[in-house]
Amino acid sequence: MTRNHPHISRRTALRTVAGAALMSVAGCLNDNGGSGTPGDGTTSPDGNGPLTRIAVEGTTLVVELSGEADIDQVNLIQPNGELFGKRDVAAGAQQVSFEIGTAYAPGEYRVLALKGEETVVETTTELRPEIQIQDVGLYRNNPDKPWDEVYGESETDRIKNGEAFVTVENTGSGPEAITELIFSGDVPNPIENPRGSGMHETDRVVVSPGETADLFSNSFPFGSESEDGMGCSPDGNSGQFTVIVETQVSGNRVTSTYDVQYSGSDEMTDCEVTITEA
Repeated sequence: MTRNHPHISRRTALRTVAGAALMSVAGCLNDNGGSGTPGDGTTSPDGNGPLTRIAVEGTTLVVELSGEADIDQVNLIQPNGELFGKRDVAAGAQQVSFEIGTAYAPGEYRVLALKGEETVVETTTELRPEIQIQDVGLYRNNPDKPWDEVYGESETDRIKNGEAFVTVENTGSGPEAITELIFSGDVPNPIENPRGSGMHETDRVVVSPGETADLFSNSFPFGSESEDGMGCSPDGNSGQFTVIVETQVSGNRVTSTYDVQYSGSDEMTDCEVTITEA
């Protein structure tokens, strides 16, 4: 199952004013000679060009047009020079869009505005995701997370001593899909990780530019201690574990390592778990 709309813990101004998803725009605007990236997200410094804004919204590249734009087609060219797609511009239209999804090639794309066979404006935009791990935690330490909504109320008692979440942020300029979540190292139950994708009831989580998402584990990394795991003890145990997130578009394995302290009884259900950045 694919979850395209994960639980969002924070949204930037990206979705309304381009924000971090607004890519670097460089190129020659043939009708006025301008080039560069103004602060308001337009492709023309003086605002007189036919292309007024290029931004990623979700998994869609949106090209906004001025009301006076005298063009009849917008083409999107891939980094390898091949045509990604073309859109006819109806009279009075103020935007066209390209669904880029999460199967696009990251890199520099060219946006061409045409009148007949003539290119009126050509500009470039970067589509490149960048996933960073921001936080990791357990149910017992973060009861405010939407655990019931994710796992169902009937599962709450079962998951609260073992399941974990990982918060990721896309600081890049293109959408990304998380395809696997892995815990390794000094956790009580490393042998189940990952179970499937490692994420609860989904094979991927899509994170748009400028957004954060919580990935909820599908295994029990902090559940009952396995033969190879580090458990709790009255004297306390400490170690390190690594969170690994695999991505589809960039093909990267993003990792982050944490120090962990286990203290309390021998049973993980009564164990105090403290996680800090390594």
